[in-house]
Amino acid sequence: MCSNSLTVFFIRILFVLCFSFSVLQGEAHPDTSNSIKSPKKAASSALAFPGGGQLYNGKIIKAGLILAGEVIAIVNWYNNSQLYSSYDADNDAEYPLPKHRYLEKRNKSVWWFGFFYIYGLIDAIVDAHLHSFEDIMAEELGNNQKKTIEKKKEDQ
Repeated sequence: MCSNSLTVFFIRILFVLCFSFSVLQGEAHPDTSNSIKSPKKAASSALAFPGGGQLYNGKIIKAGLILAGEVIAIVNWYNNSQLYSSYDADNDAEYPLPKHRYLEKRNKSVWWFGFFYIYGLIDAIVDAHLHSFEDIMAEELGNNQKKTIEKKKEDQ
């Protein structure tokens, strides 16, 4: 029962932090203009808060997924850590797994936490660098190509 209330507490705290961070960023909607996003700001946001870099870049769904992955990893780490430390060898029937498996699962949760954290950092930096890519690629290139074709026809 304690782990369920702790899980709900973690989720509520992270939701409040996520909402507060998005309000502090000052962007209610994703920015699709030609403005330039700073990779340094994206990196510092991602380092300060899991999913913060994605919020800075206007990628709310990615931020939510990274935050959810972090929360799941933390909750699994906590639960497996509690099971490992409270394992009673005399009462094996109470636990479905041997004691060493809880240690392995706890350690694996830490690796997942690190993976989501580093992935969020790298993804935020790349998204900041490529923020204006779609706008640049959507520009009409036809005028330059037509001029080149017309020059070639005149030369012949």
